[in-house]
Order: sequence, then C-alpha cells, then structure tokens
Amino acid sequence: MRAVTLALVVAMAAPARADRVVAIAPLSTLGAEDKSAAGKQLAADLERGFATLPATRVIAATTVGDAIAKAKRPGLRACEGEAACLADVGKLVGAQIVVAGEVGGLGASQVVYLSATDVASGKELRATTLAIGDGKDSAGAAAVRLLEPDKFRGAIHFAIDVPGATVYVNGSKVAPGNGALALPVGTHAVRVTHPQYHDFVRFVDVAYDRTTELAVGMHQYPIIQHDVRAKPTSRDTVVRDEPAWWRRWYVVVPAVVVIGVVTGIVVGYEAHRFPLPPCRKVGDGTGC
Repeated sequence: MRAVTLALVVAMAAPARADRVVAIAPLSTLGAEDKSAAGKQLAADLERGFATLPATRVIAATTVGDAIAKAKRPGLRACEGEAACLADVGKLVGAQIVVAGEVGGLGASQVVYLSATDVASGKELRATTLAIGDGKDSAGAAAVRLLEPDKFRGAIHFAIDVPGATVYVNGSKVAPGNGALALPVGTHAVRVTHPQYHDFVRFVDVAYDRTTELAVGMHQYPIIQHDVRAKPTSRDTVVRDEPAWWRRWYVVVPAVVVIGVVTGIVVGYEAHRFPLPPCRKVGDGTGC
C-alpha cells in the first residue's frame, strides 16, 4: 500500500509530458552573437512566448550556449540561419525544433527575423518577424505564427443596423450571426449588401487574438419597395378635364359615318344625271 501511495505522489509531482521540445538558439546581430542586455531580455521574452504553447518544453538560449561551449563547437554559436547548422544545435541539446533570430533595425524600432528549423529533416519549417518597441506584436504571437499558424487568428464583430443583410468576406458569403467571425490575421475585404440599401464596403485589419468591432451603417436607396409597386404616397386630389360633348368620340364617329354615306349618295346621283359622252376613235385610232 505504501509503495502504491509513493508511486502516486511521484506521478503527481512529475512534470507534464511535452509533445515537442523547442530550443532557442543564441540571438545574433550582424552575424555575431548578441550578448547585450537588450538581446538577453529579448531571448527571455521569446522563451516565455514559446512556453505558452500547449505541450511545449523550451530550452533556454543560455542553456544552448553552455552546451555549445562544453562541446567545444564555437561554430554553432552563429549559424546565420543555415538549416543544417541549426539542426546540429538541436541534436546537441536534444530538441525537436530550433528557433533562431537575427536582430536588425535602429534604436527602439528593432525587428527580429525568426525562423523555426525541424531537427529531424534539417529543413526550415517557416519564418516570421517580431517587431520590438512598437506595441504591435509580441513574442507569444510570433511563437504561434511559427509553430501553430492555423491558430494565428483574430475576429471581426459585425454591428449591422439593418436586419436581413448579407455579409461577404474576401468574396465569400459568411454568416457571422450574433457573434464574432474568426479570421486569419491580416487585411480582409468586407462587403455588406441589402436589396433596399447601398453596399457597405470596407477593408478591415484583423489583429492576433483580438476582436475588431465593425459598425456597419447602411444607406437606403431613394426609391424603395412601395414606390416600385406604384403605391401612391401623396394625398393630392386628381381632377380630370373632360372635353365638350361635340368633341367626344361617341358623337364624332357617327357624324363622320353619316357624312360619308350622304356624300356617296350625292356623287352617285350626279353621275346618273350627267353621264360622260361615249368614247370614239380619232385619227389613227389610238385615242378614245
């Protein structure tokens, strides 16, 4: 019983198993190891950022540097982004992935060019940049971009003032509903349509792990549905101006018919009273 209890205590005290081990290589500047205080602080930030990923164990840059020194392989301190060199660093410390960084920029506006190399294959998985001092990025976001890019997402919350509108993002119809719509980080083209309103078109920037509020104000067309169906909206009185009785069709038409009949009778009577003389040939007989 005591042995079972002891085994249970040991199991509870043991750290959780890590599915991947990530080593942070010593950062470099202009091809040499960055030993400045700012460089050490940046390496510590990267270590904390990668440690936030689930099932991930991080080997610190100082530990990697000590292992390189003990192995007497100074050439591994500045691999300059070469995948084969970084894979040797990972094998030396027992890591599956090695993250290396080159620091560039001036003053407070510094940029770190990061890469993640797979130790087993000796190939670079992907690369990204980390901006320092401008508040637009973080080491945690860089870690997600490198190792879990599918989770590098943000969201847009649509506040539409017209019910029944249709939403398109990057040309595809979406259904945001009442909640936020998850999207990859970056700029997206948004179009909101409705039969009675002008289209709402915007380019929206989505930040990592943040929800962007988008207020959609729709503007109605001048002619709306009840006008198209010819339903009058004014209360003006319509007055019809009728023509005089002798100008109406049911008086004019019979009068024209009577005049035509009388004219035909008169012409026929005159033709009977005064017939034309008989025709006779004159000269060579060609006339009548």
